[in-house]
Amino acid sequence: MGKKIAIVADRIGWEERQLIHTAPNSGLDIEWINDESLCLGDPDAPQLGDYDVVLIRSRSYTRGGLLATQAEASGIRTLNSAAAIQACENKLTLRTVLRNADVPVTQFRLVLSRQDFDKALEELPLPLVLKPVFGGMGKRVALIRDADTAQSLYDYVEDLGHGFEQACLVEPFLDSGTSIRCFVVGRELVAAAEFQSAGSDWRSNAALGNRNRALDHDPALAKIVDSVVNELGEGIYGIDLFSTPEGHVVNEVNHAPAFKTIAQATGVDIPSAISRYLQEILA
Repeated sequence: MGKKIAIVADRIGWEERQLIHTAPNSGLDIEWINDESLCLGDPDAPQLGDYDVVLIRSRSYTRGGLLATQAEASGIRTLNSAAAIQACENKLTLRTVLRNADVPVTQFRLVLSRQDFDKALEELPLPLVLKPVFGGMGKRVALIRDADTAQSLYDYVEDLGHGFEQACLVEPFLDSGTSIRCFVVGRELVAAAEFQSAGSDWRSNAALGNRNRALDHDPALAKIVDSVVNELGEGIYGIDLFSTPEGHVVNEVNHAPAFKTIAQATGVDIPSAISRYLQEILA
């Protein structure tokens, strides 16, 4: 009987279906478990005890880290690790960890109040980007082009967001119109593609259906990816970079990355790469 893998997620998407379909070719048995049905806390975690590895693919901004923490406490191997997931879920934690390790990241200011916001506007030149500490897929990310609209924009953060949602970062707008997604399995850079903003939308994000093209092997990309993995540990990551005159900087790291678009752009069989990595760590 093949090794048993649990995909813990809120739903089955294209990526999860591909992983489940590909698994038998590698002698693996992958099943989906709804992340809303586990009720973890029992030290023996009977809900997950039959699995050799738990692959965390929750799309929630916080759920994955919580589930991985409980699974690991019960001696169950998780991919990615709880520490890596928690770092990726929190943009401030991620950038702090990477910056302390001399990995280049986007400059930022933490904004928790109107006073913080005003100070950030004083210290950083326009245009600026305002984004939530907890969030992904380009959602609730706003471009501030002039000071006249900045305060009105922050009204929405202050008045409509809960305290959890009001934690934001302000950062310079790197006006290239493109970003680079590096897909990492283990510590190998298996695919890289450039995404370009489409139409009037300034955000270059794979989740938004932007134009894309595959990138050839680039030692500079491989070096920065290796530096990120050194800090977070081996796992499955979508590392998003911006290009600057000084070189690449890390913008975000996704712990449960979608890969349909990058697989189509590059032709890389990502589900098989993940299956091979699972075989390797279970050998």
